[in-house]
Amino acid sequence: MKFLVVSVAVLLSTAASAETYQYRVLFGGDDVGGLEVETAGNTSNIEFDYKQNGRGPTITEKVEVDAEGIPTNWTITGRTTFGNPVNESYACADGKASWRDSTGPGSAGACSFYIDQNGSPWGISLLAKALLATPDAEMAVLPGGTARIRARDTATYDGADGEVTVTTYEITGLSTDPAHITLDQDLNLFSVADPRFAIVRKGYEAADEALRAEAERYSTQRFVEIQAKAARDFDGPVRIRNVRIFDPKTLALTEARDVVIYGERIASIEDLGSLPTEGETVIDGAGGTLVPGMYEMHGHIGQDNALMNIVAGVTSVRDMGNENEVLDGLIERIDEGIIAGPRISRSGFIEGKSEFSAATGEIAANEQAAIDLVRWYAARGYPQVKLYNSMNPEWADAVVGEAHDLGMRVAGHVPAFSTADAMIDAGFDEITHVNQLMLGWVLNEGEDTRTLFRFTAMQRFPSLDLDGDLVQSTLDKMAEKGVAHDPTIAIHELGLTAIDGQVPAGSIDVFDNMPVNTQRYMKQALFGTENQAEREAYIAAFDTIIETLTLMNDKGILLVPGTDLGGSFAYHRELELFGKLGMSPAQVLRRATYDMAEYLNQDQELGSIEKGKYADFFLVPGDPTANLKEIKRIQMVVSNGTVYFPSDIYPFFGIEPFAEAPEILAE
Repeated sequence: MKFLVVSVAVLLSTAASAETYQYRVLFGGDDVGGLEVETAGNTSNIEFDYKQNGRGPTITEKVEVDAEGIPTNWTITGRTTFGNPVNESYACADGKASWRDSTGPGSAGACSFYIDQNGSPWGISLLAKALLATPDAEMAVLPGGTARIRARDTATYDGADGEVTVTTYEITGLSTDPAHITLDQDLNLFSVADPRFAIVRKGYEAADEALRAEAERYSTQRFVEIQAKAARDFDGPVRIRNVRIFDPKTLALTEARDVVIYGERIASIEDLGSLPTEGETVIDGAGGTLVPGMYEMHGHIGQDNALMNIVAGVTSVRDMGNENEVLDGLIERIDEGIIAGPRISRSGFIEGKSEFSAATGEIAANEQAAIDLVRWYAARGYPQVKLYNSMNPEWADAVVGEAHDLGMRVAGHVPAFSTADAMIDAGFDEITHVNQLMLGWVLNEGEDTRTLFRFTAMQRFPSLDLDGDLVQSTLDKMAEKGVAHDPTIAIHELGLTAIDGQVPAGSIDVFDNMPVNTQRYMKQALFGTENQAEREAYIAAFDTIIETLTLMNDKGILLVPGTDLGGSFAYHRELELFGKLGMSPAQVLRRATYDMAEYLNQDQELGSIEKGKYADFFLVPGDPTANLKEIKRIQMVVSNGTVYFPSDIYPFFGIEPFAEAPEILAE
């Protein structure tokens, strides 16, 4: 496809006089905020603010560009989605560049296009214009890397100001995933979209659904291309020679074996050195370890992280809330082998109606509507429902009762103005997120957890007496009633302990393998603090969380591993944190594999490497029962019988592989 090259005169023509551009932020079709840009000459002033599920960014920007459309001065202030302060700046003076973002100051001996860390989508629209003005449609950018652009599709949308013809462009080289942006004929921003979220020019909100469908199509095309190049479906049986097998039932490794798969199943487990039959493919395991595929138990799965979970050894995901139609389409594409992705267990998301309602899933305005949603999910085979923050806690008895009558499990947040004890008494089978469990011990009557307060209130955790009756009675009740807990430890560690400019603990082992701008985002705090005392309170709160979860593990409460961070590398960190609760590496691996298969009633087919079960497992070179970090050096993943070598796949995302692929001895 030919690249569009645009003259500087055209690029700046719309900036010759003052113009105002207004956009609406739509999440699942709901209007949750806006973007407004006032441009005069070479200067744009920008306000970007939206709130979904009680959180979202509030950003103010001022950007000046030169005659080539390259920013020369840029200031960005405000707060990120979870409240971290933003005070970012960039300047080009005397041919030299300097900037400051959350990672600290930076500089370069020459100016180029600066990629902002926390700005609005207006910045990416300026980048698109600048790239389109270059002969090769590419440009070295700051702080590092090379950005490239290509045109995808053109469409026409009707709205308040009549028909507008727009073109969607794909920009690569900035991070692990491409960015898509849609510009009008004057190369001004029209929209940015993904399958669930869109920012659309005001007056053209009706284009939202089509734009999100287009975004999903682009994502699918990308992963179809990767699947075609990286997925290995061999004719005949595949023999993985000379491997030890982690047996979660004995918590030990077997002696060296050969494992044979045929189609989607494990055909046999044979003595080392058994002769292959005619037509087999033989892969050298070189004495490494096969581990059953792992379960990410708190996912919000999408095409953007489906494959990344597979190559991290996560072959099953429990989705804890999604757009139902989007998730159905994803499951269909995975099942048909169009793209790679884990097996997905669905949770029916039910939220109450309020000004803070999450846009994900379905919203109930009253108790009967919530019961009707339970029935809707049950009729479509959902094994559980998840109840959320804005649900009226007075509905819990009836809603949980209906779910149980229909054979469904109930998990969820603790609704605002209630407590974990009340939801346990109502029959919750699982409490989601450790802060949701613990907040009831520290909140005052009337305090509202539908906002960011459900995070900031964790500063009170260090004051808890974990041996006191308040805490112990809740934990004893959970143990007695068999209530499980999905703590999502990794996201709490990130939120409470990450500090701007430092590599967080959960990213240390993978940081050096990431592309430049991904590294930059890794070195940014999630939760904002006003001073060092607040950060110290957060860090102490995380210590209290670990102590609490250790108590729960000691009491026999089932803790299920999930991240709410997309899984993949974060899931590896989640398992490391489980190791801080008194579990050995082998116990952690059992929890991530067989225990979760059993919990989801899938242990007859998954969770261990046995003849007749699905071929879902991964290969590491060392012994993960001795060193859990071995799961970060995955050489091969088998998912439903299809073989993937992570070293083939990571380069598509700009990631340096962590281990070499095993050798194929015969094919």
